[in-house]
Amino acid sequence: MEETWEYRALFAADIAGSSGRGDVALRQIRQALSIALRESFTQSGIDWEACLRHDLGDGMRIVAPAGTPETSLVHPLVHELTARLRAHNLLAGAPTRIRLRMALHVGSVQVGSDGTVVGRPLEVLARLLDAEPVRTTLARAPEATTALLVSEHFHEAAVCQGQPGADPAAFRHVEVREMEFAGSAWLHVPLYGVPQATEPAQTTMPGNTGGADRAGEDSGPPARDRTADDMPAGNTKMISKASGHGVIYAVGNGTIRISGRK
Repeated sequence: MEETWEYRALFAADIAGSSGRGDVALRQIRQALSIALRESFTQSGIDWEACLRHDLGDGMRIVAPAGTPETSLVHPLVHELTARLRAHNLLAGAPTRIRLRMALHVGSVQVGSDGTVVGRPLEVLARLLDAEPVRTTLARAPEATTALLVSEHFHEAAVCQGQPGADPAAFRHVEVREMEFAGSAWLHVPLYGVPQATEPAQTTMPGNTGGADRAGEDSGPPARDRTADDMPAGNTKMISKASGHGVIYAVGNGTIRISGRK
Protein backbone atom coordinates (compact mmCIF):
# COMPACT_ATOMS: atom_id res chain seq x y z
CA MET A 1 0.00 0.00 0.00
CA GLU A 2 1.45 3.32 -1.09
CA GLU A 3 1.73 5.91 1.67
CA THR A 4 2.86 9.52 1.55
CA TRP A 5 3.61 12.15 4.15
CA GLU A 6 1.55 15.28 3.65
CA TYR A 7 1.21 18.54 5.55
CA ARG A 8 -2.47 18.82 6.46
CA ALA A 9 -4.79 20.96 8.56
CA LEU A 10 -6.64 18.85 11.13
CA PHE A 11 -10.05 19.46 12.70
CA ALA A 12 -11.90 17.51 15.38
CA ALA A 13 -15.24 18.01 17.11
CA ASP A 14 -16.99 16.28 19.99
CA ILE A 15 -20.55 16.76 21.26
CA ALA A 16 -20.50 17.78 24.93
CA GLY A 17 -22.72 15.79 27.28
CA SER A 18 -23.87 13.31 24.65
CA SER A 19 -23.97 10.32 26.99
CA GLY A 20 -27.26 9.46 28.65
CA ARG A 21 -29.48 11.03 26.00
CA GLY A 22 -30.66 7.76 24.53
CA ASP A 23 -30.22 6.20 21.11
CA VAL A 24 -32.96 8.18 19.35
CA ALA A 25 -31.66 11.57 20.49
CA LEU A 26 -28.05 10.58 19.77
CA ARG A 27 -28.94 9.58 16.20
CA GLN A 28 -30.68 12.90 15.68
CA ILE A 29 -27.83 15.03 17.01
CA ARG A 30 -25.26 13.00 15.08
CA GLN A 31 -27.24 13.61 11.89
CA ALA A 32 -27.64 17.32 12.66
CA LEU A 33 -23.91 17.67 13.33
CA SER A 34 -22.99 15.82 10.15
CA ILE A 35 -25.20 18.11 8.07
CA ALA A 36 -23.86 21.23 9.79
CA LEU A 37 -20.27 20.12 9.22
CA ARG A 38 -20.82 19.34 5.55
CA GLU A 39 -22.58 22.66 4.91
CA SER A 40 -20.01 24.64 6.88
CA PHE A 41 -17.01 23.09 5.11
CA THR A 42 -18.66 23.63 1.73
CA GLN A 43 -19.58 27.23 2.54
CA SER A 44 -15.97 27.79 3.63
CA GLY A 45 -14.64 26.68 0.25
CA ILE A 46 -13.29 23.35 1.54
CA ASP A 47 -14.16 20.32 -0.59
CA TRP A 48 -16.16 18.08 1.76
CA GLU A 49 -15.78 15.03 -0.47
CA ALA A 50 -11.99 15.47 -0.53
CA CYS A 51 -11.80 15.60 3.27
CA LEU A 52 -10.67 12.44 5.06
CA ARG A 53 -13.33 11.88 7.73
CA HIS A 54 -13.28 9.61 10.76
CA ASP A 55 -16.39 9.02 12.89
CA LEU A 56 -15.68 9.46 16.61
CA GLY A 57 -19.08 8.22 17.75
CA ASP A 58 -20.26 11.50 19.23
CA GLY A 59 -18.10 13.65 16.99
CA MET A 60 -15.84 13.62 13.96
CA ARG A 61 -12.20 14.02 13.00
CA ILE A 62 -11.56 15.66 9.65
CA VAL A 63 -8.30 15.91 7.73
CA ALA A 64 -8.62 18.78 5.27
CA PRO A 65 -7.42 18.38 1.67
CA ALA A 66 -3.77 19.19 0.99
CA GLY A 67 -3.28 22.88 0.35
CA THR A 68 -6.25 24.03 2.42
CA PRO A 69 -5.39 27.41 4.01
CA GLU A 70 -5.23 27.00 7.77
CA THR A 71 -7.01 30.32 8.28
CA SER A 72 -10.14 29.04 6.52
CA LEU A 73 -10.67 26.50 9.30
CA VAL A 74 -11.00 29.33 11.81
CA HIS A 75 -12.93 31.69 9.57
CA PRO A 76 -15.28 31.12 8.01
CA LEU A 77 -15.50 27.43 9.05
CA VAL A 78 -15.71 27.67 12.85
CA HIS A 79 -18.06 30.65 12.70
CA GLU A 80 -20.25 29.02 10.03
CA LEU A 81 -20.50 25.85 12.10
CA THR A 82 -21.28 27.73 15.31
CA ALA A 83 -24.01 29.74 13.59
CA ARG A 84 -25.64 26.61 12.18
CA LEU A 85 -25.61 24.86 15.53
CA ARG A 86 -27.08 27.91 17.24
CA ALA A 87 -29.88 27.92 14.67
CA HIS A 88 -30.43 24.19 15.27
CA ASN A 89 -30.60 24.70 19.04
CA LEU A 90 -33.27 27.40 18.74
CA LEU A 91 -35.71 24.79 17.46
CA ALA A 92 -34.39 21.69 19.24
CA GLY A 93 -35.60 20.26 22.50
CA ALA A 94 -33.17 19.79 25.38
CA PRO A 95 -32.27 16.17 24.44
CA THR A 96 -31.21 17.17 20.92
CA ARG A 97 -29.42 20.46 21.56
CA ILE A 98 -25.77 20.45 20.51
CA ARG A 99 -22.85 22.06 22.31
CA LEU A 100 -19.53 21.32 20.70
CA ARG A 101 -15.88 21.15 21.68
CA MET A 102 -13.53 21.70 18.74
CA ALA A 103 -9.78 21.39 18.19
CA LEU A 104 -7.46 22.49 15.39
CA HIS A 105 -3.91 21.42 14.67
CA VAL A 106 -1.65 21.18 11.64
CA GLY A 107 1.24 18.90 10.77
CA SER A 108 2.68 16.15 8.60
CA VAL A 109 0.63 12.96 8.57
CA GLN A 110 0.97 9.72 6.64
CA VAL A 111 -1.88 9.29 4.17
CA GLY A 112 -2.53 5.83 2.77
CA SER A 113 -4.00 5.09 -0.65
CA ASP A 114 -7.12 3.81 1.11
CA GLY A 115 -7.62 7.11 2.94
CA THR A 116 -6.24 6.03 6.30
CA VAL A 117 -4.27 8.70 8.15
CA VAL A 118 -1.71 8.17 10.90
CA GLY A 119 0.85 10.33 12.64
CA ARG A 120 1.72 12.14 15.84
CA PRO A 121 -0.32 15.25 14.88
CA LEU A 122 -3.51 13.17 15.19
CA GLU A 123 -2.55 12.26 18.75
CA VAL A 124 -2.01 15.93 19.58
CA LEU A 125 -5.39 16.76 18.03
CA ALA A 126 -7.10 14.15 20.22
CA ARG A 127 -5.46 15.49 23.38
CA LEU A 128 -6.54 19.04 22.53
CA LEU A 129 -10.12 17.96 21.92
CA ASP A 130 -10.28 16.26 25.31
CA ALA A 131 -8.27 18.89 27.22
CA GLU A 132 -9.57 20.28 30.49
CA PRO A 133 -9.39 23.99 29.50
CA VAL A 134 -11.89 23.58 26.66
CA ARG A 135 -14.14 21.31 28.75
CA THR A 136 -14.15 23.69 31.70
CA THR A 137 -14.73 26.76 29.55
CA LEU A 138 -17.75 25.24 27.83
CA ALA A 139 -19.16 24.10 31.19
CA ARG A 140 -18.83 27.59 32.65
CA ALA A 141 -20.32 29.37 29.63
CA PRO A 142 -23.78 27.80 29.17
CA GLU A 143 -24.74 30.47 26.62
CA ALA A 144 -21.89 29.38 24.35
CA THR A 145 -22.62 26.83 21.64
CA THR A 146 -19.01 25.94 20.82
CA ALA A 147 -15.53 26.22 22.28
CA LEU A 148 -12.33 25.89 20.26
CA LEU A 149 -8.81 24.93 21.33
CA VAL A 150 -5.99 25.34 18.81
CA SER A 151 -2.41 24.17 19.13
CA GLU A 152 0.48 26.61 19.45
CA HIS A 153 1.65 25.57 15.98
CA PHE A 154 -1.77 26.17 14.43
CA HIS A 155 -2.06 29.50 16.24
CA GLU A 156 1.24 30.66 14.76
CA ALA A 157 0.25 29.49 11.28
CA ALA A 158 -3.35 30.71 11.14
CA VAL A 159 -4.19 33.19 13.89
CA CYS A 160 -1.16 35.42 14.52
CA GLN A 161 -1.47 37.12 11.13
CA GLY A 162 -4.75 38.72 12.21
CA GLN A 163 -6.71 37.71 9.14
CA PRO A 164 -10.41 38.76 9.10
CA GLY A 165 -12.36 36.50 11.42
CA ALA A 166 -9.24 35.21 13.17
CA ASP A 167 -8.44 38.06 15.55
CA PRO A 168 -5.57 37.11 17.90
CA ALA A 169 -7.24 39.15 20.67
CA ALA A 170 -10.13 36.66 20.67
CA PHE A 171 -7.84 33.80 21.77
CA ARG A 172 -6.52 33.18 25.28
CA HIS A 173 -3.32 31.30 26.01
CA VAL A 174 -3.65 28.16 28.17
CA GLU A 175 -1.39 25.32 29.23
CA VAL A 176 -2.52 21.77 28.54
CA ARG A 177 -1.39 18.54 30.17
CA GLU A 178 -3.30 15.52 28.89
CA MET A 179 -1.88 12.01 29.08
CA GLU A 180 1.45 12.09 27.20
CA PHE A 181 0.87 15.60 25.79
CA ALA A 182 2.00 18.79 27.50
CA GLY A 183 2.19 22.15 25.81
CA SER A 184 0.68 25.52 25.04
CA ALA A 185 -2.63 26.04 23.29
CA TRP A 186 -5.04 28.86 22.54
CA LEU A 187 -8.69 28.96 23.57
CA HIS A 188 -11.53 30.69 21.72
CA VAL A 189 -15.30 30.78 22.25
CA PRO A 190 -16.92 31.81 18.93
CA LEU A 191 -19.61 34.53 19.06
CA TYR A 192 -19.08 34.86 22.81
CA GLY A 193 -15.90 36.78 23.57
CA VAL A 194 -12.46 36.09 24.98
CA PRO A 195 -12.71 33.22 27.50
CA GLN A 196 -11.94 34.33 31.02
CA ALA A 197 -9.15 32.70 32.97
CA THR A 198 -10.36 29.81 35.08
CA GLU A 199 -9.00 28.24 38.22
CA PRO A 200 -5.69 26.33 38.06
CA ALA A 201 -7.73 23.12 38.07
CA GLN A 202 -8.31 23.63 34.35
CA THR A 203 -4.96 21.92 33.71
CA THR A 204 -5.16 18.15 34.06
CA MET A 205 -2.06 16.26 35.09
CA PRO A 206 -1.46 12.81 33.64
CA GLY A 207 -3.73 10.28 35.32
CA ASN A 208 -6.29 12.88 36.44
CA THR A 209 -9.61 12.45 34.66
CA GLY A 210 -11.04 15.75 35.83
CA GLY A 211 -14.33 13.98 36.58
CA ALA A 212 -16.12 16.84 38.29
CA ASP A 213 -15.76 19.30 35.44
CA ARG A 214 -16.33 16.67 32.78
CA ALA A 215 -19.57 15.58 34.38
CA GLY A 216 -20.71 19.22 34.51
CA GLU A 217 -20.04 20.08 30.89
CA ASP A 218 -23.67 21.02 30.32
CA SER A 219 -24.21 22.47 33.79
CA GLY A 220 -25.39 26.02 34.40
CA PRO A 221 -28.62 27.89 33.75
CA PRO A 222 -30.01 28.23 30.22
CA ALA A 223 -28.92 31.23 28.19
CA ARG A 224 -32.25 33.02 28.67
CA ASP A 225 -31.78 33.00 32.46
CA ARG A 226 -28.40 34.70 32.37
CA THR A 227 -27.78 38.44 32.25
CA ALA A 228 -25.25 40.57 30.43
CA ASP A 229 -23.24 40.87 33.63
CA ASP A 230 -22.59 37.11 33.56
CA MET A 231 -20.96 37.21 30.15
CA PRO A 232 -17.16 37.14 29.91
CA ALA A 233 -15.74 40.30 28.38
CA GLY A 234 -13.58 40.20 25.30
CA ASN A 235 -12.64 41.88 22.07
CA THR A 236 -13.02 40.29 18.67
CA LYS A 237 -12.90 41.79 15.22
CA MET A 238 -16.29 42.74 13.73
CA ILE A 239 -17.36 40.13 11.22
CA SER A 240 -20.90 40.21 9.82
CA LYS A 241 -22.08 37.74 7.26
CA ALA A 242 -25.23 36.35 5.75
CA SER A 243 -24.89 33.14 3.77
CA GLY A 244 -27.16 31.64 1.18
CA HIS A 245 -28.29 29.08 3.74
CA GLY A 246 -29.94 31.73 5.88
CA VAL A 247 -27.18 31.78 8.47
CA ILE A 248 -26.34 35.13 10.01
CA TYR A 249 -23.69 35.78 12.59
CA ALA A 250 -21.83 38.73 14.03
CA VAL A 251 -18.84 39.05 16.30
CA GLY A 252 -18.57 42.39 18.02
CA ASN A 253 -15.62 44.53 19.05
CA GLY A 254 -15.86 46.91 21.99
CA THR A 255 -18.32 47.54 24.81
CA ILE A 256 -21.89 46.41 24.36
CA ARG A 257 -24.56 48.21 26.36
CA ILE A 258 -27.80 46.39 27.15
CA SER A 259 -30.50 48.24 29.12
CA GLY A 260 -27.93 50.84 30.11
CA ARG A 261 -25.52 48.29 31.57
CA LYS A 262 -22.00 47.56 30.36
